[in-house]
Amino acid sequence: MNYINSILLLSLLLLYGCTNNIKVENKASESSTAKDRIYLSKAQFENSKMVFASAVKKEFSQTVSASGIIDVPPQSKAEISAFWGGYIKSTSLLIGDKVKLGDCVVTLENPEFINMQQAYLETAEKLAYLKADYERQKTMVEENITSQKSFLKAESEYKTAMARNNSLKKNLQMLNINPTSVMEGDIVSQASIYSPIDGYVTQILVNTGTYISPADKIMEVMNTDHIHLKLKVFEKDLLQLKKGQKILFKVPEAMSEEYQGEVHLVGSAIDPISRLALLHGHINNDIDVHFSVGMFVEAKIIIETNEHAALPVDAVVELEGKKYVLMLESEDNEGYTLKLLEVEVENNYNGFTSFKSQLPLNKQFLTKGGFVLLQE
Repeated sequence: MNYINSILLLSLLLLYGCTNNIKVENKASESSTAKDRIYLSKAQFENSKMVFASAVKKEFSQTVSASGIIDVPPQSKAEISAFWGGYIKSTSLLIGDKVKLGDCVVTLENPEFINMQQAYLETAEKLAYLKADYERQKTMVEENITSQKSFLKAESEYKTAMARNNSLKKNLQMLNINPTSVMEGDIVSQASIYSPIDGYVTQILVNTGTYISPADKIMEVMNTDHIHLKLKVFEKDLLQLKKGQKILFKVPEAMSEEYQGEVHLVGSAIDPISRLALLHGHINNDIDVHFSVGMFVEAKIIIETNEHAALPVDAVVELEGKKYVLMLESEDNEGYTLKLLEVEVENNYNGFTSFKSQLPLNKQFLTKGGFVLLQE
């Protein structure tokens, strides 16, 4: 009998122990099912330097992406060439030198310049005689002293000589040779070419002694006082763009800073192959940066601005392909209870994130350290 009692007592003890274990497991199971709650101790909060903050109203901009280069207007760039061929006699410029409007940039030499001046002198002298003969014949025909045929011949010779004289005079002026000096006997074999704009020499394509023809490019001068943005935008974005919209741009190869500009002109033609259109933007005058023409730029054109409740970018954590924010639900002496809220990100701008659903503005959110907490 004692033996049987001992077995029953042992069975009861075992049953009591199993019952206690079942209760503990059930409690643990209950805790694990509350997946949208996380308990954070204050010690952990302080040691990990976590931060709570409220959602704040922030302006978020809808933008159109574009890319292009720093450029100058056509009137700020000059390709210098000669109207007549010749040999380069001298040039003292180097790439990067600054020139002003009217500065001599190169001197040409050609024996043909002498022949041209000689022809001008001869024609000018002959023109004086033909003019006098024409006026005499005109008077005589009016008085019926000479025939109409003689008058017409004198008139034709005079006007032909005058046309040739004007042509030679214009050619000399295009070579920057003064016709008045030629009439005074000052004949030269050289012609100077002057800069048509203020700017800097960006290309030199000749050396002393090089022969150039009228079609050859001698050098290029560029004025960088009025640089602008020359951007390419996609056809699908074209109708959203208009003059006056703000441009945010940066030069990724040279600097990380972002600068501002403004849409000045939206192109109306679309390239049939690339389906891109050109857009010109002015750079803000208060930017104290020396941009170089040809620099590649990445740009965003702001087409709309809206206000949203937002959190810092670090407040959004990702778990198993979904995005969450951790909202402070309650606090006790030992720590904080956080509620895990699944969110859909709408936009990121200037270090803040907006969401498709509205966040409560009167709640606190964990804005730093959430990623580490979820991983643990």
